[in-house]
Amino acid sequence: MTNAADFTHAADLEFVLQLADVADQISLERFTAQDLKVETKPDRSPVTDADRAVELAIKEVLAAKRPEDGIVGEEFGNSGQATRKWIIDPIDGTANYMRGVPVWATLIALSVDGKAVVSVVSSPALGRRWWAAPGIAKTSDIDGSIRDLKVSAIADLENASLSYNNLQLWDSYGYLDRLINLSRKVWRTRAYGDFYSYMLLAEGSLDIVAEHDLKLYDIAALVPIVEQAGGTFSAIDGELTEEATSVLATNGKLHETLLRELS
Repeated sequence: MTNAADFTHAADLEFVLQLADVADQISLERFTAQDLKVETKPDRSPVTDADRAVELAIKEVLAAKRPEDGIVGEEFGNSGQATRKWIIDPIDGTANYMRGVPVWATLIALSVDGKAVVSVVSSPALGRRWWAAPGIAKTSDIDGSIRDLKVSAIADLENASLSYNNLQLWDSYGYLDRLINLSRKVWRTRAYGDFYSYMLLAEGSLDIVAEHDLKLYDIAALVPIVEQAGGTFSAIDGELTEEATSVLATNGKLHETLLRELS
């Protein structure tokens, strides 16, 4: 049996891109399907048969190719106690997916000793994919061309573009007033939603992303892409851990200012 220590970051990156290919084939085929099955989970979030099919397909490949690694999945929970864990959000943006909005993606990350080091975000309905490993952050455009990712150089709030999530969540966490105050200081605000805000940040098209009510599988795949593009990730109230439920991601130059603004 191959030992997990035998796998390089390059091999893991090649493998995670293969997992994304498996996911895309299933998710894109079910997108806008008339017989798509939608249920409501105990936390009141939606889940489709496509979410479950994508996660199962990824788990099957992992069981065959990386049997010693652990798995953290949104739909089927955790398995294994390994220091290497694959963290899966089969369809990030399920609400968009089930309504026919093309802004959704499969998020897959490899975490080693509690830190996500290799990841992919694949959005086949947009014809886009983003991936990262140590020293690498790239994206493929709709025409198939591949380019490096690099965050913006914006250093002042008055020139910064901010994306956030649901205002009700900011209110329920007690941060709505701080968000409104921040919105008066930045150049513009938008709510692009889910994975897409972070990919725009990594591309340099956006400068700040702040969100509440997230889970590990929502966050893990985003971290290597933003960080390897030169950005900075933390929780809104400080250090980012696997238990964090909030995220502040910036181009790095604005990070300390944002931590003060939202504290």
